[in-house]
Amino acid sequence: MNHNLNTVPVRTRTPSYIPTGRNTPRVLLLGYNGACNTGAEALLLSDIEDVRAVLGPETPITVPTLNRSNLCRYLRESPTLRIESIPTLYFRAIDRLVSKHDLIMLVEGSTYMDTWGSALLWAFLWATHRARVRGLPTLAYAVDAGSLSPLNQRLVHRVASGTDLIITRSAAAAERLASYGVTAPVAVTADNAFTFRTDPADEGWVERTWPQADCGVVGFSVVDFHLWPVVMRPWGRRQDCYKWPYYFSRSAERRKASEALAKGYAELIDSVIEEDGHSVALICMEPVDQPLAEGILALMRHRDRARVFSSRQYNASQMTVLLRSLDLLVTSRFHAAVLSLAAQVPQIAVGHDFRLDALYRDLGLRDHCFVEAHSHRMFEQLRLCMDDLLEDPCSQHDTLREGCERLVGRAQRNRNLLTQFAHSRGWRTCEEREK
Repeated sequence: MNHNLNTVPVRTRTPSYIPTGRNTPRVLLLGYNGACNTGAEALLLSDIEDVRAVLGPETPITVPTLNRSNLCRYLRESPTLRIESIPTLYFRAIDRLVSKHDLIMLVEGSTYMDTWGSALLWAFLWATHRARVRGLPTLAYAVDAGSLSPLNQRLVHRVASGTDLIITRSAAAAERLASYGVTAPVAVTADNAFTFRTDPADEGWVERTWPQADCGVVGFSVVDFHLWPVVMRPWGRRQDCYKWPYYFSRSAERRKASEALAKGYAELIDSVIEEDGHSVALICMEPVDQPLAEGILALMRHRDRARVFSSRQYNASQMTVLLRSLDLLVTSRFHAAVLSLAAQVPQIAVGHDFRLDALYRDLGLRDHCFVEAHSHRMFEQLRLCMDDLLEDPCSQHDTLREGCERLVGRAQRNRNLLTQFAHSRGWRTCEEREK
């Protein structure tokens, strides 16, 4: 695999359909859109900025979604931006959308992994396959690769190998794709949310919304690991339904583990409030995190000193401002770590898949500030890490600053690679028009 960012070979093929008189491509941005997921929202807005900056503000863009109203909270349709609703059984809809566009961009971070379920992975592979059949270019834009079942490993090997260019957000992701036998050209940069810009109007909103938290805030971005993966079935318990026909993985054993997780966090957070005097923000980067956060709050003795902040209510800009205002972050969400980094917020990861592991290795924090989510000593290890950081919050500062500068620089190369990709297709870029 070629990881040279300056000279990445890009496959080209003769398209089966070439729009006459068109200098800019019609772009399909396929991702995890409309789920009120803070990370996906920040990614999508950054990706749209990149497409506009490279191909021009007049470039027609389509964003598919399972939930139009959620997406319209932060994305507005215009003559050059269209929101397209697709059903949960998406194969025909995605094929139709692919046929109407000239460039297919996969923009979900968790593209090549089935940690959350196979349905999302299959959507990206199906779009890639249908684009290849039609002779249309596909670009995976700053994505990740993780664990896959044997079946999905074979599918990724066969289908993802037909991608014209895969840009991964870590070297570890590129190495995993290689281990699955993917032969597409690969470049390594960083997550595009590192380039996300908050709305200046949102500065200070946390203090205005929660003036009682004047002694500093510790944030917990929690995930119920025991819900995943989502599986497809014709029926199930209503409370276990993600979106029909997809249901969370639930059993008596999994429910017991979820209850133990909530109890452990509640005890830990109460001790933080009692011993360190901080208020606590329970941060839900996606609404599926909210039942766990509310369950933790219900079990706490000092619930008056804690508050739930959910992406169901607050947009990516507001959630990012919250993350950057913390004195300490404990996170199981990849993008909570990414979006807080610009403010060098001291942080600890409770990792349950490859993504935070890879990020913390990039940052140089893996050995000291990473706790395995399924360790029987998870809360004990977490308390020790928190004590160290609360006692000396500046101990990570230089590491976080240097890591942020390095990763932001890598993320900014995504536009360069998009420009190179456009040149390989014969599309005129903004830079060429200005000349």
